[in-house]
Amino acid sequence: MAAIDTGNTHTDLPAQALPPWRRAVLKVGSNLLAADGGGLTPRYAETLAAFIAASHAEGRQVVLVSSGAVAAGRALLREHAPAGGDLAARQALAALGQAPMIALWQSLSARPVAQVLLTHDDLRNRRRYLNARATLRELLQLGVLPVVNENDTVSVDELKLGDNDNLAAIVAALVDADLLLIASDVDALYSADPRHDSTAVPITHVAKLTPAILEMAGDSSSTMGTGGMRTKLQAATKAFAAGIPTALFSGRDTATVQALEQGRLRGTLVDASSSRMQARKYWLRHVPAEPGHIRIDAGAAKALAGGRVSLLPGGVLEASGEFRRGDLVEIVDTAGSVIARGLSQYGADEIRRLAGRHSREIDGVLGYSHGDEVVHRDDLATIESPVNSSTEISA
Repeated sequence: MAAIDTGNTHTDLPAQALPPWRRAVLKVGSNLLAADGGGLTPRYAETLAAFIAASHAEGRQVVLVSSGAVAAGRALLREHAPAGGDLAARQALAALGQAPMIALWQSLSARPVAQVLLTHDDLRNRRRYLNARATLRELLQLGVLPVVNENDTVSVDELKLGDNDNLAAIVAALVDADLLLIASDVDALYSADPRHDSTAVPITHVAKLTPAILEMAGDSSSTMGTGGMRTKLQAATKAFAAGIPTALFSGRDTATVQALEQGRLRGTLVDASSSRMQARKYWLRHVPAEPGHIRIDAGAAKALAGGRVSLLPGGVLEASGEFRRGDLVEIVDTAGSVIARGLSQYGADEIRRLAGRHSREIDGVLGYSHGDEVVHRDDLATIESPVNSSTEISA
């Protein structure tokens, strides 16, 4: 257990500093939104909404992953609500409850609220992944609060125990978040179930998610939600691998939520494996690339070598191969050496038509636009020691 620090008592969790962040994903569980008599209540959501507003005022961005649609749908039908928990019934209730769930958050937000429904398939498919990320980024740039939920009405095997916990971790990686915040009715991870073990102590800091720590998580005790501490640690594991720290805390305790505004956490902090950018750059450098390449001129090569810039169509000389939008491709200089790798916003045929043109011409040439960049800087990793391309370089 050398990888953990323990707190002192159940009611007095020590405060610790939150990692610095500019963009966060906040997941709110059903137990914080469901009223005792059915339907949704702003009782705990108000404090969480105030935290989001305070974060916005400081120039930060928040993506909200909210549960509660099924509970809201069941309350609307009241005595006519299906009693069973089969998939079709939950899908119907989720469809019915989406509107009141979004309405609740809009009533608590001075900013416009946008609903974004995703399935895990949207995030597995590269092109749909890029489309979803572009939409969320644009919403954030517009100052909108995106409210993400599982698209339960078309999900099949995704609607499982704890889907929104894991969805939140996937969304955090999708939008390049600096922090994953998981609010629930549980104040921290404990060494054992504190309801049944009086010797259980809170685990306030997890440096590494080991099998022993994962075993500490019990099953769900919620009657409204679909997840428990185990799924929260599963989500933290995904975030850990993506270089994103995770904070677990009680959304029912006003002081705990308000402390977040001062950058203080009373709960469990799970560290990241490395920095977010380090993890992403490592992935970009080592995942197998598609056959083909993007060849760029000397000016673009020099700009990329300087770091933190995107590849624009004006610096492109040619594209070889038949790669598609969203594929990982090699970027080579005029000598044919690989100087970078990245996820292409456009397919090879599209890039050939855009080569050497200004970004403002994209829509006129193609009749549509996926963005100004051929490869966005967040999807690009430079190669410190250029190597010969693994693909054939055409003259």
